Amino acid sequence: MPSARIYYHHYAPDDNVSARHFTDLAEGLTQRGWDVTVCPSNRGYPDETKTFAAHQVLHRVDIRRVWRPRFPQARNIGRIANAAWMTLAWGTQAISVRRNRPDVILIGTDPILSVLAVIPWKFTRPGVQVAHWGFDIYPEAAIAEDMLRAYSPLVRVIRASLRLAYRCCDLIADIGPCMRELLATYGSPARVATLTPWALVEPAQPTTPDPIVRRELFGDAKLGLLYSGTFGRAHSYDELLALARSLRGEPIAFCFAGRGNRADQLKKAVTSEDTNIRFAGFAAEAELEKRLGAADIHLASLQPAWTGTVVPSKFFGSLAIGRPVVFAGSVDAAIARWIQQYDLGWLLQPSTLETTAAALRDLAQSPDKVRTIQARCHRVYQEQFSREHVINGWDHELRAILAARRS
Repeated sequence: MPSARIYYHHYAPDDNVSARHFTDLAEGLTQRGWDVTVCPSNRGYPDETKTFAAHQVLHRVDIRRVWRPRFPQARNIGRIANAAWMTLAWGTQAISVRRNRPDVILIGTDPILSVLAVIPWKFTRPGVQVAHWGFDIYPEAAIAEDMLRAYSPLVRVIRASLRLAYRCCDLIADIGPCMRELLATYGSPARVATLTPWALVEPAQPTTPDPIVRRELFGDAKLGLLYSGTFGRAHSYDELLALARSLRGEPIAFCFAGRGNRADQLKKAVTSEDTNIRFAGFAAEAELEKRLGAADIHLASLQPAWTGTVVPSKFFGSLAIGRPVVFAGSVDAAIARWIQQYDLGWLLQPSTLETTAAALRDLAQSPDKVRTIQARCHRVYQEQFSREHVINGWDHELRAILAARRS
């Protein structure tokens, strides 16, 4: 039985999205014949007053939590302190773990720069294979957010350290081709793969709209477009607002149910003439599937400067319930590429505004076409992005790097 040790900041019973992904991954590998140990923090998130037992076994996964001080994760100084603490703790385990040495260690990207922990593992335990799953890339994300200058001395030091860490990896898994291209600038390891985060809800069929929720969000509109989730600095609304305004007077309604500083800016930008734009509060998780399923089409955005640093996970949730996506962003973004490759929606840019609007006008009069594209999105999700598909991919990739070591 091959063994794997997973390093990620959060894990069940925490229920934040990334913790649930790594919980699913650990349990999925166990079901596929792996002996899995995970080493998250002992502190909960977002409730950091909550602490967990140092050792427990949950669904056959051995959980050995790392104690850390209560540095506030919501503040930059706290995030940096947490990152340093957890990275140091995981790195020193290369020396302290004497019995049951793992065949593979797999490390994520929370806390930031935690991939640096692979360096002591590779230098002191060269027989252990190292895999990295990148959900975002720093310092590039911080540069896109204007928190760091691209050529500052600090960034140069960080990039030099990361270049060494990435070269210590036997496998780097990205979550989109644009991210892979950005990671390649650091020098590629022996093996790369695209393994995306899956949707937390995976219905067997495209979700049928709840008529009450649909009326609350879109009134009597024949076609409803929904933005649901965080609307922060990585996102933009200019193109989406322009699209809504080009469709005034049509039986098409837009609803924005997000939170964040961009959501507040959008509310201020909407005028009394924007009668086809509505706003809704943030949905609780128990109501999220009904909320998402009430729309015919979903909206997503990513500012071009952020291309490759992150991939909005809402895209996978949209496909899972059978909804196409209007994506405002760069043509190089992973979502734009998948939309074009599998015919999953529309790429919205100034040059495509009119053609996208025309397509939506047509769909508003053609319910059968809406159902056809929804069925295609659901099918593509099941074949390319589902939890079963991705965890099978992880099982394959990890066994491949073990086989490469033996050979």
